[in-house]
Amino acid sequence: MKKIRRFIKRTFITLFIAQLVYIVALKWVNPPITITQFNSWLSGEGLERDYILYDEMPKSIKLAVIASEDQLFAAHNGFDKKSIEKALDYNRKKEGKKVRGASTISQQVAKNVFLWQGRSWFRKGLETYFTFMIETIWGKERILEMYLNVAEMGPGVYGVEAASQRYFNKSASRLSRSEAARIAVVLPNPKKYKINPPGNYVSSRAEWVLRQMRNIEGDVKVKELVK
Repeated sequence: MKKIRRFIKRTFITLFIAQLVYIVALKWVNPPITITQFNSWLSGEGLERDYILYDEMPKSIKLAVIASEDQLFAAHNGFDKKSIEKALDYNRKKEGKKVRGASTISQQVAKNVFLWQGRSWFRKGLETYFTFMIETIWGKERILEMYLNVAEMGPGVYGVEAASQRYFNKSASRLSRSEAARIAVVLPNPKKYKINPPGNYVSSRAEWVLRQMRNIEGDVKVKELVK
């Protein structure tokens, strides 16, 4: 039993050190592949992906995803407590019906880069841990850069460069504000909604995102982040 306990302890320590080294490394290098991307390739959806640097991403797409997905991103510590409380209250009242989420961009990056899709308390616990770690080690700019490089933006399409090439036949650096807004709109459900041609929902929601972009772009922290 002592040998088994020592083996388990050593294995745990080794895995902890390995994941910590991986987190630190990803501050400067991009992940070779994520679980979601691998599953996409394995299922036959394909894998279109082209990592680009933060400075190559236009202000429009940075602003669009913040406006659409997480307007407090520049200010919070990885978790939006008020949104979490509202989501929990909503889910208690609507028990058995559609569940409302409250994931920040940081939480989505933690899930997309290190974990798998789906809902479970175990995965949510791991997501909380990885969110804390990337907020501490990476910082906001790297988190947003990673989000825009690994998020699914259509079946088998990952990252803003691949999405821009697929749907608008141009580099992401040339995206207009309206095109960026349409990309941002589909992020919660990229398999259901189409960027191009957009349906009624995507078109109307994109108009809302454009208004929100105008509302938040004057914020000092947002302005500094998306410059």
